Amino acid sequence: MNNRVVVTGMGMVTPLGLDTTSTWQKLVNGESGVDIITQYDPAITETRIAAEVKNFDPTRYIDRKEARHMDRFVQLGVVAALQAVEQAGTRNVSADDTGVIIGCGLGGLNTLLNQYDVLKEKGADRVSPFLIPMMIPDMTSGQVSIILGAKGPNFCTASACASGSDAIGTAYEIIKRGSASVMVAGGSESVITPIAVAGFNSARALSTRNSEPKKASRPFDAERDGFIIGEGAAVLVLESLEHAGKRGAAILAELTGYGATSDAFHVTQPAAGGEGGARAMAAALKEAGIEPSSIDYINAHGTSTPLNDKNETMAIKTVFKDHASKVPISSTKSMTGHLLGAAGSLEAAISILAMRNSVIPPTINLTNPDPECDLDYVPNTARKAELKTVLSNVFGFGGHNSTLIFRRFEGR
Repeated sequence: MNNRVVVTGMGMVTPLGLDTTSTWQKLVNGESGVDIITQYDPAITETRIAAEVKNFDPTRYIDRKEARHMDRFVQLGVVAALQAVEQAGTRNVSADDTGVIIGCGLGGLNTLLNQYDVLKEKGADRVSPFLIPMMIPDMTSGQVSIILGAKGPNFCTASACASGSDAIGTAYEIIKRGSASVMVAGGSESVITPIAVAGFNSARALSTRNSEPKKASRPFDAERDGFIIGEGAAVLVLESLEHAGKRGAAILAELTGYGATSDAFHVTQPAAGGEGGARAMAAALKEAGIEPSSIDYINAHGTSTPLNDKNETMAIKTVFKDHASKVPISSTKSMTGHLLGAAGSLEAAISILAMRNSVIPPTINLTNPDPECDLDYVPNTARKAELKTVLSNVFGFGGHNSTLIFRRFEGR
């Protein structure tokens, strides 16, 4: 089979807002979700800023008792999934024909740290029986499956920063081959903890611009000094076009291409020239059956690290050649921070919103462009543009590269 795959719902919980509407409005306004860390005393880590989800109350969507047995990353993912399903109207579709794939990079570090303290202070017999099911990375997918009664394919992709994008791409492939008609797919992450921040600091990956949180994430800028750790979740509902058509669903976009490659080079650094990312983009374009000149907007991985931004620029030039200087590109991580395992799904959803609203969100804090990053990064102010086809890049530690292509749905 070769089913066409469409998007019928999306949900998100982000540092900019607790739903899709509020997140999108702040993106268009160029607002930053970065601030001083509140989830622990930030004085103990070199980086003291992050992009936290504020005022999040999972019990608006989840039973209070059940929510207590979920790590924060699971709560975020479940809420985003329920928002997506609500928009899509798929709550009552066939359980056997619905699957769930929600990626995660690191899992329940909050729960692990809390229960390790219990172990040290009170002994092994006081460790919670919910420790393991709360901390394992697949549990967002598992909990969503239980809540929805979805009995189709159910698992978690774990490919670092590419996890959410690979979840969507894998769900796309499952629907294409006819193994399910509906897939709830995306990513969730919440690891703003002393150990995670300290680890990223030791790797020299995070920004230390603590005195200017709102200006710290500055992709493609010559003064960038690292990424901003963020948290949140974003989930899409994917369906076969035939299934969506039969139930009269409103279609948000069509997913036409997915490319996944490995650098096979280094655990944290991208391969020279971004060649792995270039191959992922080329594979997605081939899958979509289009030329690079058909892409109207690229949502870049754009982490605000020296190596990533330069190499992604080189990768885009490799694939897009003369069109590279013409296609608008932006990094929304300048506003949301880097959601790690949820980055790819959030940026896929943002790409769809850009296409549907004919607005390209900006790359904020781009005031002193790096000469080696010399493409059109839509600096500081959103731009109106008619977009028919959009591309989203995500590249992760371990050399994971993932690209998704969406196009405006124009019927059969």
